[in-house]
Amino acid sequence: MTVTDTLRNVEAQPDDVFDDVALVLRSALAGDGDGVVDAFDKAAVRSGVTGAYEVAWSLAGATVGDGIVAGPWRLEFPGIEEAPYDKRWVARFLSAYANADDASGEALFGAAIADGKLPQCLMTLAGSAVATLRRRDGGER
Repeated sequence: MTVTDTLRNVEAQPDDVFDDVALVLRSALAGDGDGVVDAFDKAAVRSGVTGAYEVAWSLAGATVGDGIVAGPWRLEFPGIEEAPYDKRWVARFLSAYANADDASGEALFGAAIADGKLPQCLMTLAGSAVATLRRRDGGER
């Protein structure tokens, strides 16, 4: 699997966002947590919080995939309230993406910042994306 083959939903983004998402995925595939954080930091330095959000939203798009029928989608995750913060956040962020609910995505992003949990959430999002892309590619590696 090549990273760029998995980024169909990201291709409409500016080159910087596409490059940042590709870097996040490459780093996550390699198990390089520092590289994942550095890629988000690079986007934030270049474009502020908006840049990091655009990378996260595009990463959600790569995770959800193309060809999804327009929602509304319900989040079905038994025990979600007992799940760790980062896992709840990722499930809700992906749900917001699947429903094209930018306002909820932005609110979740802001809440994670306010709660001091954004780095952990972004790492979990990257890990979820990699796991999903590996499954889509035909199996775990």
